[in-house]
Amino acid sequence: MLRAVLHADVRVIDPIWTTQTIANIHGMLVYDTLFGNDANMQPKPQMVDKYDISADKLVYTFTLRAGLKFSDGSAVTTKDVIASLRRWGAKDGVGIRLFTFVDKLEAVDDKAFRLTLTKPYGMVLESLGKTNSSVAAIMREQEAKTDPQQQVKESIGSGPFMFAKDQWVPGSKAVYLKNPHYVPRPGNEPPSSFAGSKIAGVDRIELVWISDSQTAMSALINGEIDFYENPSIDFLPILEKSRNVKLMKTGDLDSTHGMIRLNHLHPPFNNVKARQAMYYLINQEDFLRAIVGDPEYYRVCHGLITCGAPLASDAGSQWFKEYNPKKALQLLKEAGYKGEPITVLAATDHNTITPATQVLIQAMRDAGINLDVQSMDWGSVVSRRAKKEPPAQGGWHIFVTTTGGVGSANPVLHTWLGAACDKGLFGWPCDEKIEALRNEFAFAQTDDEKKRIARDLQARAMEQVVYIPFGQWTTPLAYRSDRLQGIVPNTGLVVLWGITKK
Repeated sequence: MLRAVLHADVRVIDPIWTTQTIANIHGMLVYDTLFGNDANMQPKPQMVDKYDISADKLVYTFTLRAGLKFSDGSAVTTKDVIASLRRWGAKDGVGIRLFTFVDKLEAVDDKAFRLTLTKPYGMVLESLGKTNSSVAAIMREQEAKTDPQQQVKESIGSGPFMFAKDQWVPGSKAVYLKNPHYVPRPGNEPPSSFAGSKIAGVDRIELVWISDSQTAMSALINGEIDFYENPSIDFLPILEKSRNVKLMKTGDLDSTHGMIRLNHLHPPFNNVKARQAMYYLINQEDFLRAIVGDPEYYRVCHGLITCGAPLASDAGSQWFKEYNPKKALQLLKEAGYKGEPITVLAATDHNTITPATQVLIQAMRDAGINLDVQSMDWGSVVSRRAKKEPPAQGGWHIFVTTTGGVGSANPVLHTWLGAACDKGLFGWPCDEKIEALRNEFAFAQTDDEKKRIARDLQARAMEQVVYIPFGQWTTPLAYRSDRLQGIVPNTGLVVLWGITKK
């Protein structure tokens, strides 16, 4: 058995319905995907055995591997795949963009299907193998036919583990058992991020919820747990000195990218000037010191595309030229703000989002903004942020969240960078130019062209304030080296297959 403490409690079991990282970690244990992007962000087949792309790059034909079964023993067929892709393509920003160019998605037979495009969109396989949020999980047809705006009630997949729903205790633990029907990729391909052979190395995984980071650290040192996903930076020196505990860096890029999301649907933030006023409340160092503390592990980053990645630039960084709460309030008033309460969804139990939210709340109070702080656990924030009603009727104005550094390095796979109006993510930014630039990136032929488009895209997205970044950081994972081996380092969604007990 593997006992692990992750960054949040499992409250949602539908990885397509939400971008929530913990729900997608759950999803990648239970479900499989057609492709998986490796550590270099290159798509590699997973459930797919072979595929063919026509010379004009308009027709993709895929054949599934033989013997694929769901954990209930039923065979995976193209009916399941097509229903799952349609649901994902109606909910996820990357999927929505892909399906903008899909003319037909049809079964050839039970094991083969065909995707026909209207234009030679260049991000098909990368989209199917995305590794950050709202992964393109393949569900049974009966769950995949669930309205994408509603959560599935069952979590039955063809991945390496199966969800023991009868043992699930929200607020305490989520249990996963080895899927006896799982068929890993043959050849024992070395795992790399979401690619390679996914081998269930233990019979049982327990994701134990310990909200207090010091208690979780002690549990690891004392051997009560085996794996701790993101220990507090303050405790790393203690863990480094602890017998039989090792730290592991998860990748070359920073693992986490922080963001403040504003609701574009309702006043005052339906006015771009009011959104821009919020930049004057952001001193990234304040956020990063509160979350991380040690500068060795964080980076001030004024961009929306991950700093340190090939496509990073300083476009739009002028918005961070000054921290000035008084000016923020003045600009809000000029945009029509008359002192109405601003509803902030404040998570109380998240080790990074909670302190970041408190920093933002203090800056807003210093500016003299009237706040309605709604304190709740992170799972409740995830549910409420989906509401489009006015804040006074159960909606919201602001919430703080994070996203993975790897996914945020690519302008198309970076879901939060989109501005697809009501089809987009919570906050619902709406800007045709941003969407056109993201499409343009997907059709770009050269690296220079991609860099130019990425720069223009970031500048426009920051001008429109799709979200406000407050820096990026990385946290090594910690584990019991006397018990575990085979850990796959992965930035973003932690990988729990491949791990075996010594």
